[in-house]
Amino acid sequence: MNTLSRRDVVKAGGAAAAMGVAVAAAALPASDPGWARADWIRRAITPPRFAARRFDITAFGARGDGVTLNSKAIAQAIGAAAAAGGGRVLVPVGRFLTGAVELKSGVELHLARGATLAFSSNPADYPLVPTRWEGIELINYSPLIYAYRAQNIGITGEGTLDGQASAQHWWSWKGPWSGTVDHGWRDGMPDQRPARARLFDMAERRVPVEKRVFGDDSFLRPAFVQPYLCDNVLIEGVRLRGAPFWQLHPVLCQNVTVRGVDVLGHGPNNDGCDPESVRMMLIEDCTFDTGDDCIAINSGRNEDGRRIGVAAEDIVIRRCRMKEGHGGVAVGSQISGGARRIFVEQCIMDSPDLWYAIRFKNNALRGGLLEHFRYRDIKVGTVGKAAITCDFNYEEGADGRFTPVLRDIVIERLTATRATRVLDSQGLPRAPVGDLTLRDCRFDGVTAPSIIRHTGRVQLDHVVVNGRNVATLA
Repeated sequence: MNTLSRRDVVKAGGAAAAMGVAVAAAALPASDPGWARADWIRRAITPPRFAARRFDITAFGARGDGVTLNSKAIAQAIGAAAAAGGGRVLVPVGRFLTGAVELKSGVELHLARGATLAFSSNPADYPLVPTRWEGIELINYSPLIYAYRAQNIGITGEGTLDGQASAQHWWSWKGPWSGTVDHGWRDGMPDQRPARARLFDMAERRVPVEKRVFGDDSFLRPAFVQPYLCDNVLIEGVRLRGAPFWQLHPVLCQNVTVRGVDVLGHGPNNDGCDPESVRMMLIEDCTFDTGDDCIAINSGRNEDGRRIGVAAEDIVIRRCRMKEGHGGVAVGSQISGGARRIFVEQCIMDSPDLWYAIRFKNNALRGGLLEHFRYRDIKVGTVGKAAITCDFNYEEGADGRFTPVLRDIVIERLTATRATRVLDSQGLPRAPVGDLTLRDCRFDGVTAPSIIRHTGRVQLDHVVVNGRNVATLA
């Protein structure tokens, strides 16, 4: 793990803005938000290719006995691969205990079938690095797998990443939480709330990032996998289990592919995949079974999101399966930098413990421009609350001076077998939800009327609810 210099810390706060300039200047096709653009995104994203060199971690002293801490051996293997110009760092069959793993440019971390990277539950094994936590930049524990300003990196294979989080380790730091598993917190135990409030206050006052130093006794859990300010990222085939916090969390990255990944984590805030201020991303053929949103698209929280000002854009999600979670595909709530041109198709979403299939969440403290969302061929089995929700009353609700904007949502060929409601759309009096089109959709098992407040046009084209063609959801 590299030693973090003060200069690196200072650069972390400004690098996002520089990347935003580069993104804006990149050559793009016409800004048509239709499905032709989704096709262009898929063609334009080219996963990295890695040199044929192989670096077996056992050759550097790693032992797969589940007891030996292999952080140094794995770091040496990654360093050797990077120094050679790139290659595959192989985790062979066995259970390899490790602390934080930092990827370098040109390196593919490959887990063979039967291989497990088991991550230490000792916070001392995670050095402080520039990171984002709930949409705010800070210096905190390294994510379990981390990369900073790297190019052409990968995590691949048929093995397992085991974060080893549980009611005994990491999860209790959340504090009070109403979830489906016991996360270990009890009255009187320390938790993240004081540090979280301090971090949010620092961000609102624009305290320089290098002074937002947390870590010991702050109880802010590390993310599982976080490439930060990286270009050309591939995450393919692996299984994620036992996450402390958010699971796949690319931040300020571009050209990202997540393919064939199996994500299972029911702990607090165990979001499956959180692309944050990411441009050009493909998520396909994945399974998500989570303790929070399965996929949550973000772009920074409140003043920090506006300071950085980089939207999440040009993201394609297809052929994924969403099981338990708060939302199948969510946008927000850390969305102050905005989001645009998000495409979701051919996904299956089904669980009585899945609250919503399609979810937007924002408020007057976040603000942000959210526009151009396309969904098609979505099969929804059971959802617990509503098939679709647009919620501007999330958390702080109207308590803020910024105007959330959500517009141009088109949903085609969505079918739901059992949805309590079709739509729950609640904007704010001074910030109504914008136009929403439902086309060729069918909703069965509906037992409660839709809720539509402070919402603009809801256009229905061939929409069937409980076997009856409807012209309105009111």
